[in-house]
Amino acid sequence: MSDQSQHRPHTPVLDRVTLPSDLKGLSDRELHQLADDLRAETISAVSVTGGHLGAGLGVVELTVALHAVFDTPRDKLIWDVGHQCYPHKILTGRRDRIRTLRTEGGLSGFTKRSESPYDPFGAAHSSTSISAALGFATAADLGGDPGDAIAVIGDGAMSAGMAFEAMNNAGAMKTRLFVILNDNEMSIAPPVGALSSYLSKLYAEAPMQDLKQVAKGFVGLLPEPLQEGARRAKDMLKGMAVGGTLFESLGFSYVGPIDGHDLDQLLPVLRTVKARATGPMLIHVLTKKGKGYGPAENSADRGHARAKFDVVTGEQKKTPSNAPSYTKVFAESLIQEAERDDKIVAVTAAMPDGTGLDLFAKRFPRRTFDVGIAEQHAVTFSAGMAAGGLKPFCALYSTFLQRGYDQVVHDVAIQRLPVRFAIDRAGLVGADGATHAGSFDVAFLANLPGMVVMAAADEAELRHMVATAVAHDDGPIAFRFPRGEGCGVEMPARGTPLEIGKGRVMREGARVALLSFGTRLSEVLKAAESLAQRGMAPTVADARFAKPLDRELILRLAREHEALICIEEGAVGGFGSHVAQLLADEGVFDRGFKFRSMVLPDTFIDHATPEAMYRSAGMDAPQIEAKVLEVLGVPVVGMRAGA
Repeated sequence: MSDQSQHRPHTPVLDRVTLPSDLKGLSDRELHQLADDLRAETISAVSVTGGHLGAGLGVVELTVALHAVFDTPRDKLIWDVGHQCYPHKILTGRRDRIRTLRTEGGLSGFTKRSESPYDPFGAAHSSTSISAALGFATAADLGGDPGDAIAVIGDGAMSAGMAFEAMNNAGAMKTRLFVILNDNEMSIAPPVGALSSYLSKLYAEAPMQDLKQVAKGFVGLLPEPLQEGARRAKDMLKGMAVGGTLFESLGFSYVGPIDGHDLDQLLPVLRTVKARATGPMLIHVLTKKGKGYGPAENSADRGHARAKFDVVTGEQKKTPSNAPSYTKVFAESLIQEAERDDKIVAVTAAMPDGTGLDLFAKRFPRRTFDVGIAEQHAVTFSAGMAAGGLKPFCALYSTFLQRGYDQVVHDVAIQRLPVRFAIDRAGLVGADGATHAGSFDVAFLANLPGMVVMAAADEAELRHMVATAVAHDDGPIAFRFPRGEGCGVEMPARGTPLEIGKGRVMREGARVALLSFGTRLSEVLKAAESLAQRGMAPTVADARFAKPLDRELILRLAREHEALICIEEGAVGGFGSHVAQLLADEGVFDRGFKFRSMVLPDTFIDHATPEAMYRSAGMDAPQIEAKVLEVLGVPVVGMRAGA
């Protein structure tokens, strides 16, 4: 198998482009070749680094057209989510670093303000682009940074309420603004919901069967002077017996749908709307995710996320593991429980594959609900089902659960409804970086009255926690688990419900107790073994619960040891803070007891491998060992600092 990093594609036109301004000197014919070069370079780069492939391939021609027509960075080009921004990065002065994508010290996999002036707004969560673009447009109107604002948003992201809130506001303000609806009939999973059906109808009616001819007919009219551009677009659409009436009712002039892979259509349309628009415009562009690369086009997710792969075959270079992934353990455990309990249902927000609920859906299609990119709705929908007597498991990534926090408080916790929150991607997740880190869920959940919060130390514990959540009907309950493979522990045939609020002691020691919450337990045990070899074996316990705390266990550890150190994969304000509050309330500190809490640092940690991220956070085994020695007043000699 050839080393893809040594075999770069032939890209004669792309080699002449350093910044978007270089596109202004290219002919339309050369722009076509540039698109081909850009697609080849994107495939080659992602084969080396891994990353989000399909979305970028779907917008190659659109990226070329936007940078050719608009004047970035003066004009603000805002990519929703950012999965599709790799071609944009190549054209905006970052080609020489594109093979550092998502690696430590390299380019971010998303747009990032601190990385380039061509990234005017950071993204990684969906459906924010129109709000941000309206903000830029309003700032320009009021004397701020000049230039147009262009939001590129996918049909999946358009399903979120925030996108419609922004469009409603923009339409009422009548501000000049461009929204490119990148309609590829997919978000990450196939789209769901009424909006998807509406968009399908726009180009499924008889007059739209030949998209290319219809769009080219439209393009043929564009160069003529437009009288009341919005009215002309509307009249044309009426003549085609379809139309963007949904968008027009929100105050946008609608143009489309047009073929997003045909520069002969894209360039004249964009040039004309740039020259003529006076208010908000929505340009409806049809694209194909994974376009131009067979292995991506033929995969179910159109090549959404890929490990390093062979360009010729598309075969991914995944490191084999004997341990199952936490996500798969969750899914299989939930299926097992659902086979015995027909009240169990599962909810996800456009992430069936990522959360493992695609497996649950195959077994229980009528009991699986993908609500689209709508986390707020997912939480309240789950609350309604719980109130109706079902046992909903609301499966969301930690970073996305943040978007539904108000609903967790008001619709779930206050009403004490037994919604089960399965929180995937807890802790530091690696290549996706700070935007996707699950740093805050313990802190924002454990402060809610009546909420039970658990963290699995390994995959066997996760299976028990799924069973615990099924059995718990007295209010909401959450359990968190990380991305990636488990520890390789022996798995129970079936989960057994845990006693609520009870931890476990893993090994007995003296002087110092280490109380772990979550999967840092494996590092804690490594540190304990090393300390034992020094003759200072600590006690190690797995808390299991951040709320309610195991008061009996914690107070015993405090009573029988000189010091207690808590270790967790979360921000300050979480598990350790609750333990400190308990110790303070019980007067433990009055006798000079030593307490330390090892949490994620008060900063956003950039993308790297999870191991490197935890090392930089000071939470690997050597640093846990060093913390124990520091507390005991033992000189730390010969240990790697920050290692």
